[in-house]
Amino acid sequence: MLTSHLGELFALLTAIFWTTTSLSFQQATRRAGSLSVNVLRLIIAFFIFGIISYFSRGLFLPFDAGTHQWIWMSVSGLIGFVFGDYFLFKSYELISARISMLIMSLSAPMAAFISWFLLGETMNLISLLAMFITIFGIMMVITEKKKLDDEKAGIKNKKIQFSFSPKGMLFAFFGSIGQALGLVLSKYGMQDYNVFAATQIRIITGCIGFIILISLIKRWPKVKQAVSDKISMKFIVIGSIFGPFLGVYVSLLAVKYTTVGIASTIMAIIPVLIIPPAILLYKEKVTLKEVIGAFIALGGIVLFFIN
Repeated sequence: MLTSHLGELFALLTAIFWTTTSLSFQQATRRAGSLSVNVLRLIIAFFIFGIISYFSRGLFLPFDAGTHQWIWMSVSGLIGFVFGDYFLFKSYELISARISMLIMSLSAPMAAFISWFLLGETMNLISLLAMFITIFGIMMVITEKKKLDDEKAGIKNKKIQFSFSPKGMLFAFFGSIGQALGLVLSKYGMQDYNVFAATQIRIITGCIGFIILISLIKRWPKVKQAVSDKISMKFIVIGSIFGPFLGVYVSLLAVKYTTVGIASTIMAIIPVLIIPPAILLYKEKVTLKEVIGAFIALGGIVLFFIN
């Protein structure tokens, strides 16, 4: 029975791996900073991908890729990794990985909208409804009503306020835009090329982008400090193994053995999976409203992929 559902099992394993990655990078980022964590995890991923590619394809680097793949996968890497992941990791410094990943779930409907706009892929009314439900669930988590006294009139009224850092949530939103646009450009750029090698191009470009950025703003002392911090490096290595390496590889297996819709839906449960470890390991206070909101957002994502 298990062999008939390999794709679904691989998708669930991917969600578990990416949950582990999010929590690991949250800890690393708060100790070492977002730029240091980003460049170090991509460098680690670069060598992991290179070694695996050498033994599986006979090439340490994807020299067999065409000009089209190099150009568009590179653009995708710059937007997805450098822009998107920079802001995602920056959000970890201000809000928890739990909230960041919930906001990042917007990347699925965003990718659909962008692909509709740029690639002409269809988007029906159910997809639009799914986007609304997802956004409603997220808004339910990140906002709250607080009673405020009107000093002049002496009347109590309610005002909507954010439950978490607006700046942190904005950074996570930018991260979801980067991930969505990077995904669409990857689809356009990859075509029939090897998925593993195409991802390797994105990682190479991401490395180069962060190296240039860190050099321009002279942050290498911070990176050196992060390398010398054993605790930070432990979380960075764990996050790199479970994210750019195992997470990406297992997600490709999931898509191989089941449909993209089913795999993507199962992978989207990260905002729900992340709640128990956030409570048990990091002692975060999670309200019932936040749990319900996370499940509503998940329901929107499920509807989006099954219609």
